[in-house]
Amino acid sequence: MENANLRVGQGLESRLQAVCAPDRLKAGLQTSFQTRSKNSVARPAANEQALGVVSAAGFSEAPLMRPTLTLALTTLLAGATGLGAAARDQEPRRPNVLLVLADQWRAEALSCAGNPDVRTPNLDRLQRQGVQFVNAVSGLPVCSPMRASLLTGQRPLTHGVFLNDVPLNPAAVTLGKVFAAAGYDTAYIGKWHLNGDGRSAFIPRERRQGFDYWKVLECTHDYNHSAYYADGPEKLYWEGYDAAAQTRDAQQYLRNHAASPRPFVLVLAWGPPHDPYFTAPEKYRALYDAAQLTLRPNVPAGERPNARKILAGYYSHCTALDDCFGELRRALQETGLEENTVLVFTADHGDMLGSQGEQKKQRPWDEAIRVPLLLRWPKGLGARARQLDAPINSEDLLPTLLGLCGVPIPKTVEGLDYSRYARGGRNPGDGATVVLCPSPFGEWVRRVGGKEYRGVRTTRYTYVRDLSGPWLLYDNQADPYQTNNLANQPRHARLQARLDTLLARKLKERHDEFLPGAAYIKQWGYEVDAQGTVPYAR
Repeated sequence: MENANLRVGQGLESRLQAVCAPDRLKAGLQTSFQTRSKNSVARPAANEQALGVVSAAGFSEAPLMRPTLTLALTTLLAGATGLGAAARDQEPRRPNVLLVLADQWRAEALSCAGNPDVRTPNLDRLQRQGVQFVNAVSGLPVCSPMRASLLTGQRPLTHGVFLNDVPLNPAAVTLGKVFAAAGYDTAYIGKWHLNGDGRSAFIPRERRQGFDYWKVLECTHDYNHSAYYADGPEKLYWEGYDAAAQTRDAQQYLRNHAASPRPFVLVLAWGPPHDPYFTAPEKYRALYDAAQLTLRPNVPAGERPNARKILAGYYSHCTALDDCFGELRRALQETGLEENTVLVFTADHGDMLGSQGEQKKQRPWDEAIRVPLLLRWPKGLGARARQLDAPINSEDLLPTLLGLCGVPIPKTVEGLDYSRYARGGRNPGDGATVVLCPSPFGEWVRRVGGKEYRGVRTTRYTYVRDLSGPWLLYDNQADPYQTNNLANQPRHARLQARLDTLLARKLKERHDEFLPGAAYIKQWGYEVDAQGTVPYAR
């Protein structure tokens, strides 16, 4: 049995390698295509070498629409599922995957994380019955970059999505494609933010990165008048609060697949609790009195009245989503799918919400970079509460899910596989992970303090450099609210030197030269405005 399983895995991986072979991809690139965005014209060799295709000039042509290439890619990936059929008939059924991704939900906004105010009973129950990664990090804490790392298992300077509203390469090897090649049905519901062709445009099948079932919009935060597309270009609308309607659709997907012989991977990507903060259904807004809420000690006095008001709206979204999550759990239980489904809850990044006098994301403080990561798979991991302290980053999620499901990890993946660690085995990391901002944009432009940085978040410390040198150093055990910056203090020089060496080693390993943001924008051929932000059509 073990040899048969190994042969299936080797066959699957060989098909994925064949998909990335330069001659195959170049042949696809020679077909005619229509380019819909100037942002897709140039791609640097670093990413295309991972995919196996580089033009003679060192840049890929990276069109937004590659019908022949996409068809060839899909055919080759699907062909892998025919390998070793007899061996697979003898294998235990692979687990399903249900990945729930919230937008801008910071790690401490859970009752089970010690928050005294927010009401999240369903997620608390998940924490009591599964694995909690207490140092989960969004390495580039903003929407599109994290989502691209989640789908590819690559770092932002490899896949190139280090700004919002730029496209993920259609030829990328992604979660949807890899699971489909392993015989999974694939589905995506909710926010996408990886197409780079306006936030309301129809996304054709060849740009869906391997997902078959599809009810998606690029990006909206109009939660009570929320559009989406399915297979056709007709714009449809979710009924009422979109997260609740999307959850109902996900529940129906679970019911429809309860008796299927094929496993599935379903991604449900909610828009809340991302601002606007005051648009959750009224019954949830009524739960929170701003005057009674507890603020983190690192919220400056002048920010406190506004921070409480915002926090009340933010928590109302969190509780609404928690109820949605409870409905998902109920559907898993009623369909008999719960025992063999890897259920994951996480977020693309956090929200400062007034801490350090800052708002939103991109910043290197814990409120922005730390995210919840809860995982449950009764059949494979048991059902008891465990807390794991290894720092785990966005690019580590794909290989970890593949590892849990016994699916070979493509060579394009840069992240670490924490599946054995989740089972009780050795931590594959070194106790540290990288956080970065290659080029500030959007809500953190230079005129409000935005700047390039590189840093490490360890189980204990945060250390960050900007282009001028050491910027931040916190002992997160002694100073959990990061109010005492130890950087450049003589008494902490030895600690700073040790962390600086660690950061330098990690940047060298990932070939990150830590250049000014303009260099990466030029390298990737992106068009930005005077603030460094990619313009987009709503």
